[in-house]
Amino acid sequence: MPITKYLNPRNDIAFKKIFGTEKNKDILIHFLNDVIEREDKKEITNVTLLNPMQHPEIIGKKQSVVDVLCEEKDGTQYIVEMQVAKVAGFEKRAQYYAAKAYASQPERGETYDHLKEVIFLAITEYEMFPQKDGYKSVHITLDQKTYERDLKDFSFTFLELKKFNKTFDELKSYEEKWCYFFKHADNPEDMHELIENSDEVIKKAYHELEAHNWTNEELRAYEASEKSSKDAKSREKYVEQAAREKALKEGREEGREEGREEGREEGMEKGKRIEKTKIALTMLSNKLDEKIVAESTGLSLEEVKKLKINLVPKT
Repeated sequence: MPITKYLNPRNDIAFKKIFGTEKNKDILIHFLNDVIEREDKKEITNVTLLNPMQHPEIIGKKQSVVDVLCEEKDGTQYIVEMQVAKVAGFEKRAQYYAAKAYASQPERGETYDHLKEVIFLAITEYEMFPQKDGYKSVHITLDQKTYERDLKDFSFTFLELKKFNKTFDELKSYEEKWCYFFKHADNPEDMHELIENSDEVIKKAYHELEAHNWTNEELRAYEASEKSSKDAKSREKYVEQAAREKALKEGREEGREEGREEGREEGMEKGKRIEKTKIALTMLSNKLDEKIVAESTGLSLEEVKKLKINLVPKT
């Protein structure tokens, strides 16, 4: 019996196949209910998949493409993104996507009362917020003094997979099961217990990753996406390595310059001390008082006494 190859769910093509198709809307709904935190705790029962390509409203503006864009019956929109490679400004891109979805809602009259909530959810393979310990963070707008949430139309949830290190035995919620799924689904040995102890939706998501169920065209797209991700990671590592080497080089050069400066200062100080000593010896030779010599040269009284002893001829 041939061994089944399971593909990587963090791959853009695989992610969209699992969460962005009509036949798998039940997986998407299950996932959103498991991860999204909402004040009213209202369960999502159905969504309509929208075109993930967000067209610019003004010619010449940038067109953006999200992984999954869907809408509830009441108009609430969900943007779901898988981000593998670390990119600068991803948090700004998240806000841009959300704002674009908000502004793209159909106009209904002259007022803005019709505008509905936009919820952004991203799963990142890297640490997006290194200063935070938890793997999950939810960002909303609060009044700075009262902490009341008066502006409720935007929220951003981030799952940082690099921070999620729980074993199967430690999993306590479906949210944690999904994080485990994203980290280990392409390794069947790590997935056996999860699949045996999960409901049909997670099993269905896992079976979507079986390579033999994919068409040749889908597999080519998957491989191209994998190559693109690996290239992006390689560029990221190269940039980080170059930055480290530059910092080390600058540190060495700064150290050498400090050393040269310290040498110059030490030499000047030594020259000044020699000059003071010569003056003190001359004053002592002329029988001047030790205290006067110390005050005049800046040498200590103890140093002047030692110089005086050396002036006495040895018998």
